[in-house]
Amino acid sequence: MSRNCELTGKGVQSGNNVSHANNKTKRKFLPNLCNVTLISDALGQRFRLRVSAAALRSVEHRGGLDAFLLKADENELSMRARLLRRQIAKKAAA
Repeated sequence: MSRNCELTGKGVQSGNNVSHANNKTKRKFLPNLCNVTLISDALGQRFRLRVSAAALRSVEHRGGLDAFLLKADENELSMRARLLRRQIAKKAAA
């Protein structure tokens, strides 16, 4: 399982540990991923997603999973989230 957020695409970043003596060694910055269950109002189902804490705040701010996915850029979403987005858009259009 990759260390990427399914909703925002946020992933692992690399950088340096810098010591007091200014020695630099490589390190990783891991995203704060949480396994959460989000409910889709349009579909009436629950979905388990692995999202970052920042994405979870964004979902709440935009008014739920449906609103977040419809407004999100499709390139950032995982394949599961893209499929979910299409289902929600189809249900909203009908």
